[in-house]
Amino acid sequence: MTRRELDAAGITDPSLRAAYDRCRALNARHGRTYFLATRLLTVERRPAVHALYGFARWADDIVDALDAGESPQRRARELDRLRADLEAGLRDGRGAEPTVRALADTARRYGIDHAHFRDFMASMRSDLEVTDYATYADLHGYMHGSAAVIGLQMLPVLGTVVPREEAAPHAAALGVAFQLTNFLRDVGEDLDRGRVYLPADLLGAHGVERELLVWSRDTGRPDARITRALRAFEDLTRGVYRQAAPGIAMLDPVSRPCIRTAFVLYGGILDAVAASGYAVVRRRAVVPRRRRAAVALDGLARVAGARLAARHRPGPGEPPPGRPDPAPSPSAPLHQEVA
Repeated sequence: MTRRELDAAGITDPSLRAAYDRCRALNARHGRTYFLATRLLTVERRPAVHALYGFARWADDIVDALDAGESPQRRARELDRLRADLEAGLRDGRGAEPTVRALADTARRYGIDHAHFRDFMASMRSDLEVTDYATYADLHGYMHGSAAVIGLQMLPVLGTVVPREEAAPHAAALGVAFQLTNFLRDVGEDLDRGRVYLPADLLGAHGVERELLVWSRDTGRPDARITRALRAFEDLTRGVYRQAAPGIAMLDPVSRPCIRTAFVLYGGILDAVAASGYAVVRRRAVVPRRRRAAVALDGLARVAGARLAARHRPGPGEPPPGRPDPAPSPSAPLHQEVA
C-alpha cells in the first residue's frame, strides 16, 4: 500500500496501516486482473478494496490448502478460527489476523452489512464438504456467498448515483459473472483439487460426466462433448454479464472506469477460453499481455475524463457532468469493447 493511498483514506494507526499493506500484497500477488482495475480507483478508495479482496483471498487460500498434504480437518479448523476472529473483529475492530483488522475497519468506515461477510464464510466452509453441484440452481446458491456478496460489499466503497438497492442486483450479478468466468478458466485446476463447479445437469445435457473430464485432463486429448458443454457454460456466463452491465452506469462516475475495466478484462478470459478451443481441462487460458495493456490504457483515459467532468461546472445548456458511459455488452466477444 503506498503511503499516499493510506494518507488519503485517513488511515493513520501504524498497526492498521500494516494490516492494509498485507491486504494490498495479497491482491497484487493473486489477483492481477483485479489489482490492475483497482489502480483506476481514486486513491482514497483503494485501501478498502484491497481489504475486501485481501480477506477473501486469505480465506480462499485456506480452503484450497496450497500446502500439499494439508488435511481437510486442519483446513476446517483454520477456517473456523478465521470465522471466530472475523466475528470478534466486526464487533470491536480487533483481530489476530491482519486481513481481519483491515476488513473490520473498512466495514466500519463504509457501513458494509456484516451479513455479507458471514454469508461468504458459510460458502467457504461448504467448499470443504461439497465437491460438485447437481444443478445451476444449486451452484447459484453457493455463489451467493462466494461471489454475489463480494459485489454487494463493494457498492458502498464505489458509490452510486442511484439508490443502492437499485444497483445491488447488478453488483451481485457481476460478482457471479466473475466467478463463473473463473470456474470455466480453472476447470482443470479444480479437477486437481477434486472439485467440479460446472453443474452436472449442464454437463449431462452434452453427455459429459466427471470421469470424462478426468480422462481428458490425464490423456491431454480433447473431446467434442466436453467442448460443447464448455461452450454452453460460456454462453450462460455471458448472459450473467448482460444482467450485470447496466449497473456500471449506476456507479459514481469516478468509480466506473475501474469496474468497466474489470468487466472487460474478465470477459476477455472467456474470449481466451474460446480461442484455445475450450482446452481448459488440460491448460489454463490466459489473456494476452498486450490486450491487458490496451484495456488498462482505455481505463486510464476514462479515469481522466471522469475526474475532469467531476471538476467541471456546467454552464447554461451544457449537459451535467458524469454522463454515463454506454455499458459494455458481452453479447459479442468482449475484445470489441476495448476499441
